[in-house]
Amino acid sequence: MASTKKVQDKVVIVTGGASGIGEATVLAFVENGARGVVIADIQDEKGQKLVESIGTNRSTYIHCNVADENQVKSLVESTVQLYGQLDVIFCNAGVRDFGQQTVLDFDLDSYDKLFAVNIRGVAACLKHAARAMVKGGVKGSIICTASTVVNLVASTLTDYIMAKCGVVALMKCASYQLGKHGIRVNCVSPGLVATPMVCEANNMGVEEVEKLYESSYCLKGVLKAKHIADAVLFLASANSEFVTGQNLLVDGGYAFQGAVD
Repeated sequence: MASTKKVQDKVVIVTGGASGIGEATVLAFVENGARGVVIADIQDEKGQKLVESIGTNRSTYIHCNVADENQVKSLVESTVQLYGQLDVIFCNAGVRDFGQQTVLDFDLDSYDKLFAVNIRGVAACLKHAARAMVKGGVKGSIICTASTVVNLVASTLTDYIMAKCGVVALMKCASYQLGKHGIRVNCVSPGLVATPMVCEANNMGVEEVEKLYESSYCLKGVLKAKHIADAVLFLASANSEFVTGQNLLVDGGYAFQGAVD
């Protein structure tokens, strides 16, 4: 009988995989039969603990700052060396904005720091993963984390919204260019999720943040990291084998608001 596990025997990289949405997705890949999951992050202690909980036979932690292209190149090369190929990459590593960032008071140094991770980092991961897939003759899947804010406007968060819109634009270009190689490229756009980064930014615990966000969704309930992980798993699997160039919003209808203030 054929396996019903969605990524059976696949080799996967998850950047920003040590916590939050990345961690939930790592666990989803493992549960669904991935042969090897490489957790790439700068949170070394969390990453190593996650590997220990999964087992070194199925997972590996590699320190990687995605803003450094040489580290990204090494990450991909190490993955192929360890596991023989690369089938899926989830370009998930990202940072929040470093300030309020209105147009009239734009701190371009902070903008540069944010874009180094949220745009340059995604581009580097996509570039080197795609090269490895083409070289290995792998019809792989590349998934990038955008955000529901790409469909919104805000009184602040200017650089963050710019960056996430850039991720969607990059995905569209890549999906068009890589289609001839059988490589699919898509985005997942999370709504408001109580990740460790968001909780820290709000100086609140998980339950407090979830209660704060609950009224933002059209759907009853609370958006969890697992919901995003399930969407990434779909985009990584054969269930979406003819889906490319798409930005999948997973936000419980949050984008219907039209504006964030």
